Amino acid sequence: MPAFRHEVLVVGSGAGGAMAAYTLAKAGHKVLMLEAGRDYDPKTETPMFQTNGEAPLMGASTRDKNFGFYDATVDGGWQVPHEPYTTASNSEFLWWRARMLGGRTNHWGRYSLRFSEHDFKGKSRDGLGADWPFEYQDIAPWYDKTEELVGVCGTNTGLDDMPPSPEGILQPPPQPRIPELLVAAAAKKHGIPVAPMHRAVLTRPKDDRAACFYATPCGRGCSIGAAFQTTTSLIPMARATGNLQVITQAMVKSVDVDDNGRVVGVTYVDKHSVEEHKLTARVVILAASACESARILLNSKSRKFPKGLANSSGQVGRNLMDSTGAYLGALIPALKGRPRYNEDGHTANHLFIPWWGHKMQEKGDLDFPRGYHFEISNGFSQPGAWVGGNLQGYGPALKQDVRDHYGAYVGFALRGEMLPNPGAYMEIDDKVQDKWGIPVPKFHFRWSENELRQVEHGLKTARLLLETMGATVGDVPAAEKAISKGGEIIHEVGTTRMGSSASDSVTNQWGQTWDCDNLFVMDGGVFASNPHKNCTLTIMTLTMRNATWLAGQLDKGML
Repeated sequence: MPAFRHEVLVVGSGAGGAMAAYTLAKAGHKVLMLEAGRDYDPKTETPMFQTNGEAPLMGASTRDKNFGFYDATVDGGWQVPHEPYTTASNSEFLWWRARMLGGRTNHWGRYSLRFSEHDFKGKSRDGLGADWPFEYQDIAPWYDKTEELVGVCGTNTGLDDMPPSPEGILQPPPQPRIPELLVAAAAKKHGIPVAPMHRAVLTRPKDDRAACFYATPCGRGCSIGAAFQTTTSLIPMARATGNLQVITQAMVKSVDVDDNGRVVGVTYVDKHSVEEHKLTARVVILAASACESARILLNSKSRKFPKGLANSSGQVGRNLMDSTGAYLGALIPALKGRPRYNEDGHTANHLFIPWWGHKMQEKGDLDFPRGYHFEISNGFSQPGAWVGGNLQGYGPALKQDVRDHYGAYVGFALRGEMLPNPGAYMEIDDKVQDKWGIPVPKFHFRWSENELRQVEHGLKTARLLLETMGATVGDVPAAEKAISKGGEIIHEVGTTRMGSSASDSVTNQWGQTWDCDNLFVMDGGVFASNPHKNCTLTIMTLTMRNATWLAGQLDKGML
């Protein structure tokens, strides 16, 4: 395979990589994108119209297909053939890899909540973690541009945890389901707000993408482009400029530097031939996901950078954070045996419970910092292999019980902020290599008391709401048992965090590494904190902003 000479080489094709490629290609710069997974075209490969009954095990999850046989992960998961990783003793961490063109954007939940002024300056409020090197007002115009480009449905709520979008940016949200209205009524009794979820699903047509028609699960991928994924939007849009070239099955081994320590390109392994190739580029952008980008940097050792590239601060791999997760659900008597009708909507919850506790924390009324939100599971979802409930008996009586229970459950999935702690980080395990001879990550992970107290509060709140709706809940599990495993929520960030000083961060506010001015990181690794809101919208927003700045630097000949 011939060597390529490009202005910009982007590693990764998900939220960060595709947005970087699109922004730079639109600005007239030549981009080469490397993707470690296979090529993927959701327009021809997505089984979105098939039912669970047509899938093996009725679509139930297995070790190889974590979210069922029709999930759009193709070759990805927490365990990927030939790509091991290790964990330290007394640690448990699950590392998700997508390994397909488009990365996790093919199968993410598409929840798209803006971070707020509370989220970017958390340390200034409570002294914990790290502040971001800019204010909300600096990034707000870029949220506007990203929401407009991506297509996000929702409404402005006036809540302090949900910054508003300009008029005309957000598309109309779908109508709430009956169980969600019941949740809203219960929450109102306790002064807890409920709001339409902001989601990257089109409810109106946009460019050549169709509006959602509320018929199939978004997790399978979306052949009509209504559910946002880079394979039906940013990547084809970037290719249309003539400035983007893509190589798939390209496993990046290292970022290469010259004798002066300046980045000159990358070395990658062709996963089919297992041959190494070197590519040269004026600028390299790592957007391979937080832990993969950190792995590449830590494996990129040289005489100039013996601890790994861009690691003079010692922060590469540190500050590993995931969202907290916990779940509590119950049967709601008022919903038993209700009439059947199409309640699919855009798959996920139409309403959710945003964080409402900022003022309580200011008063010192809560024993944990930061916040969480609740995603609501409910409704007549497509039946699968599990019918739910502790049902007894057989024959017509059992069938009637199943019918009565169908659509009568409400669940609350907690997603909360994790603060960085010294016990959560990744390093390189020099004793273990993947199939291509690349040393693998070794993960250390633990939750702190901050997260455990947060989950305890959330479980008690969920029980309160369920009981207000008439459910019998009983004792809630202890937070230590209920909290998710590290990596299980698939929101890992922070391993190459940005900051205002080279002494305690890896990049500046533009994602430009302090040690190498022509090396950038544009994925969740740059997050200085991990607010409870899902991270993808902010990854894309930061990347659009930072890639625009990079394009200006290239135009001026600064790099």
